[in-house]
Amino acid sequence: MIRLNGPGTLKVMKKFYWSTGFHKTFKDDPSDAEIPSHKLLVRAGLIKKVAPGIYTYGPMALKSLRKIENIIREELDEAGCQELLMPMVQPLSLWQETGRSGVPELLKFKNRNDHDFCLGATHEEVITDFVRNDLTSYKDLPVSLYQIQTKYRDEIRPRFGLMRGREFIMKDAYSFDENEELAKVSYQKFKKVYQRIFDRLGLEYRVVQADSGAIGGSLSEEFQVLAQIGEDLLLVSDQSDFAANREICARPYQATDFSSVGTSKFKDPSHKHTFATPGLSTIQDLAIFTGIDAKCLVKSLFLKDDAGKPFTVLLRGCDELNPIKLKKVLNLKNEAQMLNEQEVLKLTGALPGSCGPQGLQTPIYADHFLKEFQYYMVGANQTGFHTQGLKVDVDFKITSFADISFAQTGDLSPDGKGVLKEIRGIEVGHIFYLGTKYSQIMKAIFQDKNGKTQPFEMGCYGIGVGRTMQSAIEQSHDQNGIIWPKSIAPFDVHLAVLDPKNADLMTYVNSLVKDLNKNNLSVFIDDRNERPGVKFKDADLIGLPLRLTIGQKSFEQNQVEVLTRFNSEKTVVSLETLVEFCAEKYHECR
Repeated sequence: MIRLNGPGTLKVMKKFYWSTGFHKTFKDDPSDAEIPSHKLLVRAGLIKKVAPGIYTYGPMALKSLRKIENIIREELDEAGCQELLMPMVQPLSLWQETGRSGVPELLKFKNRNDHDFCLGATHEEVITDFVRNDLTSYKDLPVSLYQIQTKYRDEIRPRFGLMRGREFIMKDAYSFDENEELAKVSYQKFKKVYQRIFDRLGLEYRVVQADSGAIGGSLSEEFQVLAQIGEDLLLVSDQSDFAANREICARPYQATDFSSVGTSKFKDPSHKHTFATPGLSTIQDLAIFTGIDAKCLVKSLFLKDDAGKPFTVLLRGCDELNPIKLKKVLNLKNEAQMLNEQEVLKLTGALPGSCGPQGLQTPIYADHFLKEFQYYMVGANQTGFHTQGLKVDVDFKITSFADISFAQTGDLSPDGKGVLKEIRGIEVGHIFYLGTKYSQIMKAIFQDKNGKTQPFEMGCYGIGVGRTMQSAIEQSHDQNGIIWPKSIAPFDVHLAVLDPKNADLMTYVNSLVKDLNKNNLSVFIDDRNERPGVKFKDADLIGLPLRLTIGQKSFEQNQVEVLTRFNSEKTVVSLETLVEFCAEKYHECR
């Protein structure tokens, strides 16, 4: 039976009888599961752990994964992207070309010939190697290629099931263009394709500005599925579509309200003096002691750069240093490291909590929210003491001001519309404009229209297939189990047969399944010899869009109960109208 599932989608119809197949459910949560979706995946028999971060996908999980993959393929193929398949095992020499062979998540090994290999954590090197020497002219461009492949990242602490696994299924695509302008056209094309994919998957998501991380490049956006328990903290405008990962969200300057200074025991901020603060090691302690709001106080942080040279960072007391912003501002290769207690003592003469910028020979970088601060109250560089009334350019000099703190709820939205609020999300897709990061170093070049040799402008685009499936469950479940979006549900209908030993009833069930199949509905038939309560609990746990319940008594009464999983709506339907009713109800499902 062939089924159309949206424009151009072909799907081979299947049915599954529980009594003759393999599927196991479990009453208890797995001991290592921390979030609902991980617990439900295991309890519903969808995945089983083989080793930390490595799972076997059961038949039902695989059906859902294949549906996700088919939607991805259809949209990418429609956009003119070609599918290929690259090896999971990669020669380490490719990673050495780009200087990424030392990435800690890369699992490396030698073969029997003592050659160095690694398991593919990602495929930028392999795809660049694939096209170099073959795409030789601008006439060969643009080209977009994608694959759906297993990847392996040796995560230090795999957790949350498929969310942060070691082995996982990923769709990764790559674009090659002749210049930056056209590369960004490809980037926008992929962004629109991703929006169509996630719209079809039926997920509530946001597109957010993001950090490029180890992949590199100058432009990237994440596709985040919204969920109460999400790994990522997002900041979104309350009046526009602006959204950004907290890691990189810009923070427009806002004036600080200094009213709390005038009502404190230190009313004259310009009065320079040192005072004892025994046992006060935090900004919160100092705010309580002085009666001054933390936003009007200044905290001093001491870090070191790639070369190990120390520098000082100043922030408002209410703010938190954003290491990713700081890395970009200072053009560092790696995130700056905080000095330890002994290093701070050696640099300032005081223990952390009693230190300030005065008298230091280090560069001093201040968050731009400090621009209007005329006088500073900071540690006195004497353990157990603070100083009030220090003035910029008199007592110390600031090397530069920059946006280096985390944005917060209540900040102005960077697009000028409304204020920011926090939501949590799960990253399921990420798109990057890479530029020439890989093509330049790997000598992947072509001749342009003027006969000059140029490196390709590249983009890369990823979707975590297994993570997307689990994210859908994290977003859509209740206390009883999964509530599958119909676009990726393993089956459309859960048929609970209460009296499977009744021959006449099973004859009808087999006929009903065929009729449902003819109406493009796949069916999971629970024909086990189990009590009704067990069957209902398992049906709720598995969470298919529609549940049909039929037993000998209801069959004799010419009735079937139909339950819509997403809203628990129950309807008793006659046998004559059942198939048509199910088709209509399925259409209403989300």
